[in-house]
Amino acid sequence: MTTKSKTHLEEIAIGMSARDRETMVDSLNGLLADLTVLYIKARNYHWNVEGAHFFSLHAEFERLYTELSNDIDSVAERARSLGGIAAGSMAQYIELATLKEATGTPLATAMVAELGDDFERVIASLRKKIMEADDSHDFGTADFFTGLMEKYEKTAWMLRSYVR
Repeated sequence: MTTKSKTHLEEIAIGMSARDRETMVDSLNGLLADLTVLYIKARNYHWNVEGAHFFSLHAEFERLYTELSNDIDSVAERARSLGGIAAGSMAQYIELATLKEATGTPLATAMVAELGDDFERVIASLRKKIMEADDSHDFGTADFFTGLMEKYEKTAWMLRSYVR
């Protein structure tokens, strides 16, 4: 967690230790960073997709980045509800993210495949974060992560189905 986040970790009485809350805020900020990278990638692809499937992919990429925008807000609010500070700068996102930014403008099918791969990485990360939340006795965040994981599993399946 950044120094600013540690010094601003608000003391609240929700039945979790400050250490466990700090662990979860760090975990949430990592997810926030990855979802922001994924959001930017989906927006980039929305703007730059070309080819025979332009209309369907343009609309699908918009749907994805719109949903990701809502999820990003929910992740940040979850970090705040635990008394932490949500990461909020591009520098923080680049530092914390495990996903990589898009480079160049791939063909439409490659865009879909790359987004599918990224969603699968987020799903794998969420599985670990669920265990971490359980270990921190943060069952609310574990449930929150589980809901995102289930939603992203469906998204990954749909993206995989498109490229096969």
